[in-house]
This record gives sequence, structure tokens and C-alpha cells, in this order.
Amino acid sequence: MGTVRCFEDFKIWQDARLLVNQVYLYTAGVKDYGFNDQVRRAAVSVMNNIAEGV
Repeated sequence: MGTVRCFEDFKIWQDARLLVNQVYLYTAGVKDYGFNDQVRRAAVSVMNNIAEGV
């Protein structure tokens, strides 16, 4: 196992970032802006919580 210097080195954080990218792509055409915003913020929250827990 390699050395971790920052939270971006964690595979789980990298996977969460991919999730955020996919969520943004899939919700790009959604016209319900409240739903769109909530789903996007939830995905970003996953990534932020991983970084905060390090």
C-alpha cells in the first residue's frame, strides 16, 4: 500500500468524484431544478464527507 499524502489519494474519494461527474451528466437534461439541485448536492456531499473524515 502506498503513502497517502492527502485525501485525493484515497481510492474511495476518487470513486466519489466519478460519481459526482456521472450525476452531473445524468441530470443535465432534468427540468425539475429543485430535484436536480438536491441530487447534485447529495453527490457532492459524499465526496466532501470522505475528505472531511480524513
